[in-house]
Amino acid sequence: MPRREEDYLEAIYNITKEKEHARTTDLANYLKIKPASVTEMIQKLSSKGLIDYKKYEGATLTGKGHEIGKAISESHRTIKELLKMLQIPERIADKDACTMEHDLDPLTILQLKKFVSFTKNCPKDIPQWIKHFKTYSKTGDFPSECKK
Repeated sequence: MPRREEDYLEAIYNITKEKEHARTTDLANYLKIKPASVTEMIQKLSSKGLIDYKKYEGATLTGKGHEIGKAISESHRTIKELLKMLQIPERIADKDACTMEHDLDPLTILQLKKFVSFTKNCPKDIPQWIKHFKTYSKTGDFPSECKK
């Protein structure tokens, strides 16, 4: 599936978590594009059976569209969290996650999800190596605990 279509399904998925329908203006604002561009893609996604669209109401995802939109959204969130752990500023992490979310193998995404979940939810406090990496990222020097 083309990236642009996945971007729209992700946008509709995220918008409809808060609203009943994703209107053309909602999508244009979310994707930072002109409303005229949205109309064409909505028609395309509707003809593929990925969304249901009602004029003056907006779009909702079909079962298949929901599955794709949710998967892309979760991939985006996971990659963004991983990049933030690597000390990438949030704005850049968000932009880069947008690029990466489309091209990674599903197994890679699954393992990234497990890794992010493990590091965030490990029963102990933040693992020492993450703290050490933050120090190394800021200073360029290994913390004394890492030196042999």
